[in-house]
Amino acid sequence: MKSSRRRQHGFTLIELLVVLVILGLLMSVVGPRVMKYVGGAKSDTARMQIQELASSLDMYHLEVGRYPTQDQGLKALIEKPSGSADRWNGPYLRKSAIPKDPWGNDYQYRFPGQHGPFDLISNGADGQPGGEGEDADIVSWE
Repeated sequence: MKSSRRRQHGFTLIELLVVLVILGLLMSVVGPRVMKYVGGAKSDTARMQIQELASSLDMYHLEVGRYPTQDQGLKALIEKPSGSADRWNGPYLRKSAIPKDPWGNDYQYRFPGQHGPFDLISNGADGQPGGEGEDADIVSWE
């Protein structure tokens, strides 16, 4: 009788564990770097949105003759404010809603501004004034 051995194809448990350990090590090195870029991208997006809002406010100023009051806020860029905005020729934003910052919070508008005619502020990832890294404030005057 010939004994025929069947050769089994596949991976052993040890081989699978070694691959999982290698993948885990790679993710522990690469993962934080990827997350750093994601956080940086959100900060860059907030800066670009603040620049777009500032440009829209400048266009509003050119047409109306003044910036929106504190009470009118950024809403004056998409809806004609009641009262003295006879020369309003908006909307001044492409979308019909004021954008939120990348972390889902409203941009803060101050008029008159402490650093210019107006101030636009995003409080970063934590939604609180101040902070460092991804929690740092993003402002229109820097």
